[in-house]
Amino acid sequence: MTNTTAVLEFRLLGFRSNPQCQILLFIAFLVIYILTILGNIIIISVVTLEPRLHSPMYKFLKNLSFLEVCYTTTIVPKMLANLLAKRKSISFSGCMAQLYYFISLGATECYLLAVMAYDRYLAVCDPLHYSVAMTAESYTRLAVGSWVTGVFTGFLPCLMVSRLHFCSYNLIDHFFCDISPLLKLSCSDTTFTETVIFILSLLVLSSCFLLTLVSYLLIILSILKIPSASGKRITFSTCSSHLMVVTIYYGTMISMYVRPTYNLPSELNKAVSVLYTVITPLLNPVIYSLRNTAFKKAWEKIVIRRHCLRSL
Repeated sequence: MTNTTAVLEFRLLGFRSNPQCQILLFIAFLVIYILTILGNIIIISVVTLEPRLHSPMYKFLKNLSFLEVCYTTTIVPKMLANLLAKRKSISFSGCMAQLYYFISLGATECYLLAVMAYDRYLAVCDPLHYSVAMTAESYTRLAVGSWVTGVFTGFLPCLMVSRLHFCSYNLIDHFFCDISPLLKLSCSDTTFTETVIFILSLLVLSSCFLLTLVSYLLIILSILKIPSASGKRITFSTCSSHLMVVTIYYGTMISMYVRPTYNLPSELNKAVSVLYTVITPLLNPVIYSLRNTAFKKAWEKIVIRRHCLRSL
């Protein structure tokens, strides 16, 4: 990336509030961050240790949990440091690195949610051929493909933003280096950059969302054909957790990035950003662990096993 800017660092304005509120925000976000890391690590550990959860569905969940740890760590630690710091700054290279990881991991999550929906579609709509269609090789191909595609998705937006001119004014009205405040801050003509990023966002978010939506429409149609009410309930329960995560994530991301201009009020922009950078990574372990019977039984089994070993 060619650095064509006169700005060597940016100042992050973050949340505009008095020092007491800054401390309260620090405590709240720190607690959420710790719970997010612990919750997702628990999911990774349980899926790894319990042989019954070594199916593609739970392996995809392990990938998603690892991604959530990386995703929230890209944003929250720097935000926490700035809440307590007098000089809330980030270097130009640090800002571009944060932007790249944020975009890449966000895109990877879209791809992972889409392949998880496809996995559920195969399991519900074609259960007799599921083991043939979703083999270990197929799972590996889909998981690795999601990560690799996500890594490459972040290059173009980050490259284009890094090549913009940023003059003497270096105050970013946000708590991290997001696309919208950086475009507003640039003294270059950002029309072409906005258009390219809009098209890329539209392609990634909308295509993944449509694939996920079609998968669930087919799943719902299959569930409606099940004669017994208990059968419908059991089948839908295997998909409801993933559907909740998808609804929350895509609802916030599409409202932010699938639009041709970036003129949301800054405070509203920050509030929506908190939803998908701080809250959604926490909801992932909460939703999957509390609503998934197999996972809860596996967790209880591991806890009892560890307790028995300590007693010996």
